Amino acid sequence: MKIADMRKEELAECAMVELAYLLMQEKNEAYEYYELINEVATLKGMSKTEVKERMSFLYTDLNIDGRFLTLGDNRWGLRSWYPLEQVEEEITSSVAKPKKKAKALALDEEDDLLDEDFEEDEFEDLEDELDELSQEEDEDEEEEEEEVFKDQDTDLDDFAEGDDEEETEEEE
Repeated sequence: MKIADMRKEELAECAMVELAYLLMQEKNEAYEYYELINEVATLKGMSKTEVKERMSFLYTDLNIDGRFLTLGDNRWGLRSWYPLEQVEEEITSSVAKPKKKAKALALDEEDDLLDEDFEEDEFEDLEDELDELSQEEDEDEEEEEEEVFKDQDTDLDDFAEGDDEEETEEEE
């Protein structure tokens, strides 16, 4: 059946995926997804709101329906147009372009890892500084405690000497 032979009522009742199949079959060309959905919506007389609501359903149907084949870069064609070997070649050739992006992403990931390492190093330096400050404070406290103990020792020595004098006075 051809689309031109269908009445408006038949077009409105026809499933979007069926219209997409008929469009591709009649024009014998692959479609970019958004072009395809716009043509189907025009044929069905759908409003923009209806198109937005139904857009994901058509995409899902294209993925599930075995008659369609994604060619990469959001382009769709009919599986019957492509022998198995050609399908693999087209898919791999369209994937070859994003490999450059994948390399760039890999470099970005390496940069992110380096940034993370840098942040760790940055925090390590901060931790080292805090450890040094803490150690210096501990040493200062120990020195102060030693001075206090020395003062107490001399006070005790004075006290002990004073006791000896008192004892000697008592003995006399």
